[in-house]
Amino acid sequence: MVVKRAKTSRRAGSAALKAKALKAKTPRAKRAASKTAPAKAVAPPANVHRIRPLVQVVEGALDEMKAVNVRVLDVHKLTDIADTMIIASGNSDRHVRSIADRIVEHAKKAGYRPMGVEGERDGEWVLVDLQDIIVHIMLPRVREFYRLESLWDVSAARREAASV
Repeated sequence: MVVKRAKTSRRAGSAALKAKALKAKTPRAKRAASKTAPAKAVAPPANVHRIRPLVQVVEGALDEMKAVNVRVLDVHKLTDIADTMIIASGNSDRHVRSIADRIVEHAKKAGYRPMGVEGERDGEWVLVDLQDIIVHIMLPRVREFYRLESLWDVSAARREAASV
């Protein structure tokens, strides 16, 4: 009895070879597999449907409390700790603390539970961790000193480097 082997298309064969090369332990096989693998497109974060409403909640709280110089940075390509960072300033330490309290209050009303709040005692820089969104509320002098925008916003960092 003769067993006939089913024909496989070139694509199926090359996919099998790629999978085999990826499983291989040698650096040569890994290089070959990486050369043949298609380039991956950077996609928006998987939980974008959850992030946008929360960003709107936070922006509403910041607007209500008259926060100054609000910046929303998309950092999902740069780090795994958060997808969005929001940086805002308050006029005094009391103002910074009350902005943070209002953000927590609005987030809880919208059904989002904050992971934590840091820096409320001093009030110079309060961080509100909303899991996928990190909110920094600072006094203007503290914000100027640490310059978080230049750390996390790549385009702003390039502009700043070009001007120096």
